[in-house]
Amino acid sequence: MERVLAQLNTAQYTAPSHYLSDGTIGQHLRHILELYQCLLQGYESGMVNYEKRERNKRIEQDIHFAAGIMQQLLTGINQADKPLTLEVTPGMNTDAVNIHSNFNRELLYNMEHTIHHMALIKVALHELTDIKVPDSFGVAPSTLQYKATCAQ
Repeated sequence: MERVLAQLNTAQYTAPSHYLSDGTIGQHLRHILELYQCLLQGYESGMVNYEKRERNKRIEQDIHFAAGIMQQLLTGINQADKPLTLEVTPGMNTDAVNIHSNFNRELLYNMEHTIHHMALIKVALHELTDIKVPDSFGVAPSTLQYKATCAQ
């Protein structure tokens, strides 16, 4: 992701993509980063709530600021596994529900969520830029393994 960001200019990073319902690469990256922020912010207390994201416009508009946040998160995720409680609100006008989890499980969730959004970012990259990304960008490792097995 860092190599892709380094190739983008601000106009490309903030340009609406028709194929993403006018969403931007910056908005998708902000969403990714803020879920990791929620996980790390909840690590000490043991309570994680992904719904309480900041939704910081600066991340989606300032590519250099977003890259800095990404670097902070890359160093911050090196935490020991420990039990966590995930707080979720299953629907509008409903009470929060607590679900037992742990740091490694939530980190895996965030990694899979990141791959999903990278696939969406790849769509926007093809529409808005001539930047080439590897075929594996935005593809789950299990899918890559399956494809490699099929090719043999």
